[in-house]
Amino acid sequence: MALNCAPPLLHSNLKFWNKHRLAHFCAAKRSNAVSGRNAPVSGSHISSISANHSGFRMHFVRPTAKRNFTKVGASSDEAQSLKFETTEQEGFAWSSVLLPFLFPALGGLLFGYDIGATSGAAISLQSPELSGTNWFNLSAIQLGLVVSGSLYGALFGSLIVYPLADFLGRNRELIIASLLYLSGGLLTAYAPGLGVLLIGRCLYGLGIGMAMHGAPLYIAETCPSQIRGTLISLKELFIVLGILLGYFVGSFEINAVGGWRYMFGFSAPIALVMGLGMWSLPQSPRWLLLRAVQGKGSLQEYKEKAVLALNKLRGRSTDDKASEKQIEETIVSLKTAYTGQDSEASFLEVFQGPSLKAFIIGGGLVLFQQITGQPSVLYYAGPILQTAGFSAAADATKLSVVVGVFKLLMTGVAVLKVDDLGRRPLLIGGVGGLALSLLLLSAYYKFLGGYPLVAVAALLLYVGCYQISFGPISWLMVSEIFPSRTRGKGISLAVLTNFGSNALVTFAFSPLKELFGAENLFLLFGAIAILALVFVVVYVPETKGLSLEEIESKLLE
Repeated sequence: MALNCAPPLLHSNLKFWNKHRLAHFCAAKRSNAVSGRNAPVSGSHISSISANHSGFRMHFVRPTAKRNFTKVGASSDEAQSLKFETTEQEGFAWSSVLLPFLFPALGGLLFGYDIGATSGAAISLQSPELSGTNWFNLSAIQLGLVVSGSLYGALFGSLIVYPLADFLGRNRELIIASLLYLSGGLLTAYAPGLGVLLIGRCLYGLGIGMAMHGAPLYIAETCPSQIRGTLISLKELFIVLGILLGYFVGSFEINAVGGWRYMFGFSAPIALVMGLGMWSLPQSPRWLLLRAVQGKGSLQEYKEKAVLALNKLRGRSTDDKASEKQIEETIVSLKTAYTGQDSEASFLEVFQGPSLKAFIIGGGLVLFQQITGQPSVLYYAGPILQTAGFSAAADATKLSVVVGVFKLLMTGVAVLKVDDLGRRPLLIGGVGGLALSLLLLSAYYKFLGGYPLVAVAALLLYVGCYQISFGPISWLMVSEIFPSRTRGKGISLAVLTNFGSNALVTFAFSPLKELFGAENLFLLFGAIAILALVFVVVYVPETKGLSLEEIESKLLE
């Protein structure tokens, strides 16, 4: 028996080896005298790449860790060692997972576009020369309603989707979201008055609320498990792309008469593409099986539909047995989760036991994501930069584009490093940077007014720190932390918390700025950011390297 304590050699571009497992790699390898091959090493990662007609197909074998966390001071007899089972993960072709990710992610892009476009539209709408209306002289309350109207719609959409999500299904939910995006964008673009404009903003917001709930669920339930974290994080990248696109459109149309109409209306063709794309995709196989386990129809009928849906999602032929095997395994998993319990999670189950703990963690993250000033800094990027000395609207919107590009780059850093560094280090470092940037903004308005670059630097610091912390990781944690039975309702509540606090902060920013002054308002946001840092340090666990089942069984029980 040969003893091998070295980690396996891996392709330089595939980081499947977790550093914290290195200490546990040392394993005995027994030679197989008959075949002449070494038996698989427990705890190792084995990968292979093969090509077929549908593109590169990747196969993974990775350990499923059964971690037993020991209490401090436990005796050696009480200590449990790590156990690993080697299980084969699903093979997939990247070409087959592209569209099931892309079309739902357009819902996030349209949400981001609204953020970016509203920044420029708020300037255009209030300009006597450029608004093209006779109702351009908006009060602070009216401007707050225009800017945050979509957020109020998203808030209401989050309420609607809570009881209806499991009934509609992820696919139909996203189709409805695209129709709301389309109608809201067109109505806003052609609004003859403030009232119609507000109705269009609310309709668009309903689409945001449904899309931001349905998109992560559809992506998580249809993509291969080994790339789920990457794709959910990339959805945040699409939101940032949408913000950047909104900034670009705003910079091109800021000098046009009625430019705000083009800024809002540009979303309509994207919404149409999203709707047609979702129409071409099947329902989530997991949702189909969930309906069967909940007693909503024949198990055999739903099973056949799920197999067909999975074949379509993976680009497999109808006689491929891999889909049937995966569906059978999913049925067993769902039946186990529902054993001895009601067919559906109750309305209040999210506020009990492990689900309550998950909601405190996930809901706390998305709450602090907003009340540290994020919607104000993004929605009012143009006015903030104007106040900092860039008085021409075009200058402010061009600088907003720079902010958007920087936001995109920093989001890419977070996507690349989240599985290497972990969630907690990025959250702690990023939230600490948020607090510093907000204090700098306060100092600029108090006594550094002669240095406009301070405001720009603080804004970039805020954006960069937000995008490596609250931006992608809050939603990643929300998608990971809830138990399977309450995941749909739990995410609904998290979306509701997010948009509720977002709408409140966005609406209150202008009135509070007039009442207290920008220097004191940013000081308040900085103090809240410090509280958020304490929350992350004390309450938020590290989920790097844990499967969803491990998170549910070890961190929530």
